[in-house]
This record gives sequence, structure tokens and C-alpha cells, in this order.
Amino acid sequence: MRQSGILMHITSLPGSCGVGTMGKEAFDFVDFLEESGQSYWQILPLSPTGYGDSPYQSCSTYAGNPYLISLDKLVEEGLLQQSDLDAICWCHSEEKVDFGIQYNNKYKVLRLAYERFQGSEAFDQFCLENSSWLSDYCLFMALKEKFGGQPWYQWQEPLKRRDPDALWQIRQELSGEIRFYNFVQFLFAKQWNALHKYANDKGISIIGDVPIYVPLDSVEVWTAPELFELDESLTPTAVAGCPPDAFSADGQLWGNPLYRWEYMAEHGYGWWIRRMQAAGKLYDVVRMDHFRGFESFWSVPYGDTTARGGKWIKGGGLEFIQTIQKALPDLKLIAEDLGFLTPEVLAMRDDSGLPGMKILEFAFDNQAEPSEYLPFNYPTNCVVYTGTHDNVTAQEWFDTSPAHSVAYAKEYMHLTEEEGFIWGMIRTAMESVADICMVQLQDYLSLGGEARMNCPGLLSDKNWTWRVKPGMTTRELAQKIRRMTRLYGRLPQMKTEA
Repeated sequence: MRQSGILMHITSLPGSCGVGTMGKEAFDFVDFLEESGQSYWQILPLSPTGYGDSPYQSCSTYAGNPYLISLDKLVEEGLLQQSDLDAICWCHSEEKVDFGIQYNNKYKVLRLAYERFQGSEAFDQFCLENSSWLSDYCLFMALKEKFGGQPWYQWQEPLKRRDPDALWQIRQELSGEIRFYNFVQFLFAKQWNALHKYANDKGISIIGDVPIYVPLDSVEVWTAPELFELDESLTPTAVAGCPPDAFSADGQLWGNPLYRWEYMAEHGYGWWIRRMQAAGKLYDVVRMDHFRGFESFWSVPYGDTTARGGKWIKGGGLEFIQTIQKALPDLKLIAEDLGFLTPEVLAMRDDSGLPGMKILEFAFDNQAEPSEYLPFNYPTNCVVYTGTHDNVTAQEWFDTSPAHSVAYAKEYMHLTEEEGFIWGMIRTAMESVADICMVQLQDYLSLGGEARMNCPGLLSDKNWTWRVKPGMTTRELAQKIRRMTRLYGRLPQMKTEA
């Protein structure tokens, strides 16, 4: 079935309180997707943001991001008053998220809501049903607050090493704070479940993301250090990154601890199965981030200042992917098969049957050697993108690419000023044989470099901050998208138009 969708993270929605949330604007965007004839809404990880405000560096793989909680909905429920929100300056620009403001104010306001919360049977049930991860997460957060944000590996030795007596005592001491963090996750789950159901009822499926790695300062490493490449002092022996390439002479040094894949295999990949099962409940389709890292990963000695000194080491491979598929047969997956792809990585993708990703912006670098990203090379079992959240927008691609690449793109895609170069690129993606076509909202809006979501490997306050201006997602735009979606046979089957 040919389908299409739009890529935009929830934080990029317009609205009050300085960041996109799961409030009215999110429901309005689902309506926009339905009117546009789309089948998918692709978002970034829903977990709490971490270092550099990245949703790919989260202290928990299970928890939800409190920034996404709609405070307006809490006003409607009587847990907040409008004056609580009006007393705070939430942003200096409606076009950018200020994560510093969110960090300093969101929890303060959520604590006001908690003070007015009387408890409920639904809250108790949520805590019980999610106790397998929620208990440790809430204790982790309460401890970080107690110790002024210090990472767990700098805590007192008994807590750092999870001594049972020390944990029992601290749970009693911090019981009130622990309950507060339970409450925050309860609010997140309640709002996300309502939005997710609304989308599904409108025929919209959610594509979500599972980052391949977790950061060192995460509840996952604290609770299960045996799964990671750590020494006796719980310090990493090697960390993750990617090798030098045409874009970076030093490579990228991500710094995440690496998995002990042999140990995970011996234990049936249970940690991963539980993680993917949870993702399957949050999302309808799961994109496996950095798919090539499951075949082989770039291991950099701990303490190196660049990724140049790393080496390739084998990961879980096809056995791991097939174990996940066998344990979770109904889980729909997409392989983020970008980067340095060896025959072994391609074989792992193809043998697992997972659809890979094709990025149209990558197709026009070299006319002498036709790229695998040119549409005539696509299999049907793939997802085509104009670009992703890690790439330039289509407008910026035309503005900054070498003249020979732009000329090649114009010729290949039959681009004209009358149609518009960006819409011509979208048309090329839409008419391709790829089963699914995903387009960044920035490209439908013809926005330039100011709207780029992320520049990988660059720590910048511009990353992850882009927001849609109110009024940009008009009915006229929805109808234009719908016409193209219909023209290339990607409307939902139940709504196919003559």
C-alpha cells in the first residue's frame, strides 16, 4: 500500500508556554494531517531531553518528556490556574524553544499542579502497571534533585552501587519527591494516550524513534551496569561515535557507553525486547536509530578527545534483529540505514526484511556514479524522505549545494520555477515506488536554514528549537498536499478519491 506522512516533532508545534505540547495544537495538527490525506505523523523520541537538549540523549528510555505536557489542559482540569502560567515569561520568540526557560519553570508549575492533586484510582493503577521501570526512574530523578543534578556515578558509593539497604532508606526519605515524579509521568501518559488515540481514530499512525544508545548518566546504566562496557569503578572503557568522513575529519564523538553484546546475547536480549515492547506501545511504527550500529559499531577508547582513534567492533547482527522480530512479531520497524553501509549491514537489513530509508537530498552529489538514493534505484520496501531532522531543509539544500549538484537535480527531477523547486522535489519523492513517502513540514512550508531541526555533531542552541509559526498550517496548504497525495496514489485506501 502506498502511503505518505509528515515529519515534525511535537516540540515544534505552536502554542503557549514556549514549547509545542500535547495540547490543542497537537490535536489540530492531527486534523491537518487528516485533511492533507496523510497516513503518518513521524516524531522524534518522546523521552526526556538530556545533554544539548537532545531527545537522543535521555536519562530514561521509558519515561515521557515533561516539557510535552500541556499546561493548558491542566488548567482545564483545575490542577492549575491561568494566573500560574501568566506569571512566567515562557519564551523570547514564538519561533524557537528556549529550553533554559523550560528547565527552570516547567517543574515549578507541575509542582503546583501536584499540590492540588488529590490522587485517583487511575493514578494508582498507572503506578502499579508501570512499576517495572517507573519505580527506579522516579527514585533516580529524586536522587538527582537531592544531589543538585549530579550524575549517578558521583553519588555516595552505596547509592552509586545500589546497595539494597541504602536504597530502602533513601526511598523512605524521598517518598514525597518520588510520588511527585510518578505524578508527572502519569500526566504525560494520560495526555499522550489521548493524543495517540485521537490520531489513530483519524487514520493517522505515529512513527516514533528508538535511539540506539543511552547516555552514561541514565537510569538504564545505573540499574544495569553489567550490560555496558564499564570497568570495576563503573567508568566506561570505550564509548560510541562514528568514524571520520567527508563531513568531519575527526568523526563524531558521541560519548555513550557501549553495550556488552555477548552478554546481552547470553541473556536472550531481554533488555532490548522490553525496550522495544515499550516503544511498540508508544508508537505504531518504530524507527531503529543508527541501524548500522547493530551490525558493527565504532568503538572509541574512553578519554579520547576525537573519534579518530576508534575501531569497528561487531554488534548483535542479524541474530539480534531476528530475536526482536520473533519476540514481538506485530512490531512494525523501519531501519535507519544511513551512514557508512557495508555489504554486511545491507545484508542484515535485507535478510530481516525491514524497510530502509532513502534521502532524496543525498542523490545528486555525483552524476558520474548514480547514487543509490536516486529514485530509479529504490526498492518498493523503503521509506523515501526529502530530508530528515538531521539534514538541511530542501530550500537550504538548493541554497547551499554545489552548482553541479543543483543542476543535476533540476535536470533529473524536471524542476521548473513555475512549480517551485521544493515542490518538484516533493513530487519526485511522492511519485517514487517507495511504499512510504515522508516529508518534513519545513519543506511543505518552503522554509530555509533558519528552520533546520538539528545539525549532527554540533552543540548549538539552534538544535531542536524550531517551531511552526501560528497559522502556517492552513487549509489551502492541506488541500495542496492532498492533491499531490491523491495524484500519486498515496491517499488512505478508505478515503481514496476518484
